[in-house]
Amino acid sequence: MSVRTKFSVLIRNWISLFGILMGACALMGGIMMILVDLSLGNLSAYFGVVCYMLIPMAIFGCLGLVILGMILTHLRLKRQGGIPLMIVNFNDRGTLIRLAVFSVLASVFIVGGVVVAYRAYHFTESVEFCGLICHQVMTPEYTSFRQSPHANTSCAECHIGSGAQWFVKAKISGLYQVYSVLMNKYHRPIETPVQSLRPAKDTCLTCHWPTKFFGAVLRTWTHFGSDEKNSPWTIKMLLKIGGGNPAQGQIRGIHWHMEGVNTVEYIATDRKRMVIPWVQATDQAGKVTVYQTEDKKLRLTDSQTASLARRSMDCIDCHNQPAHTYRSPNELLDTAMTSGLLDSSLPSLKAGDAKLLSASYKTSSEALAAIDHELRAKYAGNARLDATVRGVQSLYSGNFFPEMKVRWDEYPNHIGHKITPGCFRCHDGEHVSESGKRISKDCNTCHTILAQGPGTDLPAFTSSGLEFKHPEDIGDDWKTARCDSCHTGSP
Repeated sequence: MSVRTKFSVLIRNWISLFGILMGACALMGGIMMILVDLSLGNLSAYFGVVCYMLIPMAIFGCLGLVILGMILTHLRLKRQGGIPLMIVNFNDRGTLIRLAVFSVLASVFIVGGVVVAYRAYHFTESVEFCGLICHQVMTPEYTSFRQSPHANTSCAECHIGSGAQWFVKAKISGLYQVYSVLMNKYHRPIETPVQSLRPAKDTCLTCHWPTKFFGAVLRTWTHFGSDEKNSPWTIKMLLKIGGGNPAQGQIRGIHWHMEGVNTVEYIATDRKRMVIPWVQATDQAGKVTVYQTEDKKLRLTDSQTASLARRSMDCIDCHNQPAHTYRSPNELLDTAMTSGLLDSSLPSLKAGDAKLLSASYKTSSEALAAIDHELRAKYAGNARLDATVRGVQSLYSGNFFPEMKVRWDEYPNHIGHKITPGCFRCHDGEHVSESGKRISKDCNTCHTILAQGPGTDLPAFTSSGLEFKHPEDIGDDWKTARCDSCHTGSP
């Protein structure tokens, strides 16, 4: 029996014919969509899902139907005792033509499959795929990412990095994430820190060279009070970034901790890594110093130290929100009023807006409506009313996502120590070594105040440094209490 007879017999069934018809339609549609994508580009993420995920799945599904139909036909013929034989005669011209046609079609299919697989790989690595496909789940991350300093990088560059090993790990973990979304089993808000995040040396340090950190940076902050006049208080501060090349001198400043120069390991007793009772530091010379908290309730025993997981400190332990920062109401309003987005002359604007931003809402639309209603009632007739409403609403939309329960206090930022423990998780003056050495709490270790006082412009400053002065008279309490014991980021 010839190949033609064999093939025509096996494929002559409704299942295979239906698979061929649907597969041909899917293939033609896929080719057209790929051509559109290659020519236009920058189409929606949902277009990519259809083009590079659903259509290939449909084609392979149809191919499966064709094979299923052939198998069922083969079994039926076997039961009837008439199984056609496979005879390939290369001397037969018709056979050679069919083989040539099959080879061409197979080659086209393989080449097309490679192109689709390549495009699908890049599509699943894109920011749009990560941020827009799971719309409600990833809206906070996508929005905050778009307004972050890392907006021109891709999600995969930080969350996966280069190399096949972490790519495979990410895709495997992604399967469970897809399942969680489909089954509505995901946590609200998404839990942090990410326990399986790739070490910063493989991601952050490919762009940020530790040995190139050096010197200091001048920063200026203006804080507006919660009084009727929104009284401004400005502070100019020199941040001692430090760092440098160990081959060219001693490493100092904030980046003394940087990986590859000084090694810092710690044990955190909570998932959020906020409680750190044990720290081990190894300096450039190889000297090891172990610090334990003096708090007897938190102090670890030798068995606990041996059994609990140690983490090597890297960039993410301080820069824990490099691309997904959710700012507090007070910080948002201070920045908006300093830049002129909001009119600081409006009476009690800071206090009122901070309450509106930090209030609890069920949905974003409810929050925006409440902001509009309250501000129009409070500042009716003001010339800048519309601009004020739009400004406060934009602050809310970029930083608060009630559907996912996302706000600043759910994602503490460890840079600094004003509204979260931050640096004070270790630099609290209560971590001490056996020799009596303490992890410093001295403010001047990391920064020097050059000028401070009322107003928004402080032209005069001193290079010798000033002792911190609190905008409100609280005596010496600021020297003993942590900033975050009073400052929460909201009223």
